[in-house]
Amino acid sequence: MHTMRIIAGEFRGRKLQPPDTQTTRPITDRVKQSLFDIISPDIPDAVIYDCFSGTGSMGLECLSRGAKHSAFFEVDKSAIKRLKENIQTLKVENHSTLISSDIFKYFSTKKIAIPKADLIFLDPPYSFLTEKSSELHLLARNMSEQLTPDGVVIFRHDATDNLPLEALLEIDRRNYGSMTIVFLKRKPPSM
Repeated sequence: MHTMRIIAGEFRGRKLQPPDTQTTRPITDRVKQSLFDIISPDIPDAVIYDCFSGTGSMGLECLSRGAKHSAFFEVDKSAIKRLKENIQTLKVENHSTLISSDIFKYFSTKKIAIPKADLIFLDPPYSFLTEKSSELHLLARNMSEQLTPDGVVIFRHDATDNLPLEALLEIDRRNYGSMTIVFLKRKPPSM
């Protein structure tokens, strides 16, 4: 079982409860460090959406580094249990929102109860990407409306998948072995 921990900030070195199922794919410390080296200037006082959050590693890392709030979106019951434990262990309940509803329904209702996001981590299960790519495109469109003007979506997927999200504009792409991380922004109105 992969040991998960916070790698920097207020909670540096604190261990997180790992998933107890194989439905989540924790990011390795090496890739996580590389990703956070890129986005660290954008984290202080930011609002984070950690979508398909699993046990909350990305959103909790952001809180450790000074984010204002993290909203965690997860439907897997065992992952939610671990996520709640991790939030309580770090005592960040006042800076966290746990949304355990279907992410597609949540974003399409337009009744978003949380502020617009500065950073959105989009990390769906790999199998999901091939089975439900049309739903993913709809989610990207809905998410673009939830981004602040300078907000960024960080989309992690299998390197073999070619999944351009038409509603968003790709600004950067990094490959880590079999994994790709794409950085996306809202398209300007003229596009």
